[in-house]
Amino acid sequence: MILPSIVYGLFLLSVIGIFWALESLQARLWLLLVASLIFYASLQVQYLLLMVALMLVTFFVGNAIAAPLDWRTPNSRWQIAEQGWNRRRAKLLWLGIGLNVALLLGFKYLEGLLRWLGWLPSSTTEAGLANTFTDIIMPLGLSFFCFECIAYLVDVYRGSPAALKFVDFGAYKFFFPKLISGPITRFHLFIDQVEQHQAPGLNGVVEGLWLIAYGAVKKLLIADHIAILVNLSFDNLERAGSADIWLATLAYGLQLYLDFSAYVDIARGSALLLGITLPQNFDAPYFTTSLADFWRRWHITLGDWLRNYLYFPLGGSRQGLGRTCLNLMIVMLIAGIWHGNNWGFLIWGALHGAGLVAHRLTQAWSKAKPEVKTFWATLPGTILGWGLTQGLVFFSWLFFRLPAPQQFTLALQRFWGTTADPQFAQKVYLESLGFRFTELLLLLGGVFGLMALSYLFKRGLKLELSWPLKLLLIPLFSLLAWLLAPAETLTYIYFDF
Repeated sequence: MILPSIVYGLFLLSVIGIFWALESLQARLWLLLVASLIFYASLQVQYLLLMVALMLVTFFVGNAIAAPLDWRTPNSRWQIAEQGWNRRRAKLLWLGIGLNVALLLGFKYLEGLLRWLGWLPSSTTEAGLANTFTDIIMPLGLSFFCFECIAYLVDVYRGSPAALKFVDFGAYKFFFPKLISGPITRFHLFIDQVEQHQAPGLNGVVEGLWLIAYGAVKKLLIADHIAILVNLSFDNLERAGSADIWLATLAYGLQLYLDFSAYVDIARGSALLLGITLPQNFDAPYFTTSLADFWRRWHITLGDWLRNYLYFPLGGSRQGLGRTCLNLMIVMLIAGIWHGNNWGFLIWGALHGAGLVAHRLTQAWSKAKPEVKTFWATLPGTILGWGLTQGLVFFSWLFFRLPAPQQFTLALQRFWGTTADPQFAQKVYLESLGFRFTELLLLLGGVFGLMALSYLFKRGLKLELSWPLKLLLIPLFSLLAWLLAPAETLTYIYFDF
């Protein structure tokens, strides 16, 4: 049951119809929980019990952390009892965090560990067996599931109320639109909306349907077609020239953004039809002029999570410039490690960490030199800032797409001054795609131009499409996505993380 699909559409309509027909809050929560379990089972039933067990452990640990100090303790012993109670809460917090982190790292790094120990087949005759083993090793949505569990436990430890009922927490954790790839959502913001019983209204229904149709176009009509170019180019690196690798890297950056943001659009649209507003996850990140701003507008909920649950606990920017730079580098290296167990992800994190450190040092320099601050506010400074930021972002995507050392090493060797094999353009561009290099470059430029136009209208001119216009575009966008989608719909890139 993939977003979007006919099966998912029928499933969503059924859940919406039953949800709004029910009057009881508890009945609605049970419906969301059961429907979400069915949704997950349709994708990966073998890990359903594991995910339920992780949810239950987090629920009970959270309640234990929130348990009040016994009011019958005599005043003379209150201070001692309070110290013991706080130590117990801290131990429970670390227990809950440790279980989530251990499970996450175990699944992400188990393959590498088994290969290092020689317990996974590596010969060509046994490669099929190895692939079969590793293909089923990572539960879908585990990363986002664990991140939400950790955030919940920390929030409860910091004083937020714990979930009193199992069904409240279960409906939140398994809420099917966000279950696989986010956005990362906090428990209290979610449950408050469900308890309010507010129907979306006409504007909300139109906005929800619009987000689903818009996301379907981005995924099926654009991202999946760009993926064909990306996959063909990177699968034939030994024949590609420097210009071909540059083009494929640019294409991958667009594919990744459109693919991931499409999922979030469909998830947010689905939730809106149930009266729930999920947080926004992207805000035109490719038009930012600094890496810090990029991370405020790319995968916004992950950036907030890294900031609130890693960067601030490490000390944030409160302990001097040097410690701030170290904290930024540590956070981004951890972000790289989270994405996968290959060196490319670590390099990706290091590049972003170095970029954030450079931005922080530049900020400090600008405070000491007013003329530097003035330059960054000028048009040439803005263009330079945008070029440096997006240059680093798109270059780092190369390591994200080719995380294995033998892959990115070959790409880097051919990144400058390499001429393509004559058959590359013929086989990849003309025969497989039906376009020449320059035509593909123009098409990608057109996609970027449409994104720039949307950004100009939304942020520059403060213009939004009215709901009657969206209502007219919904069937058109849905039809285009249905008719012009590739023969084979690709899974979302972030399903791998």
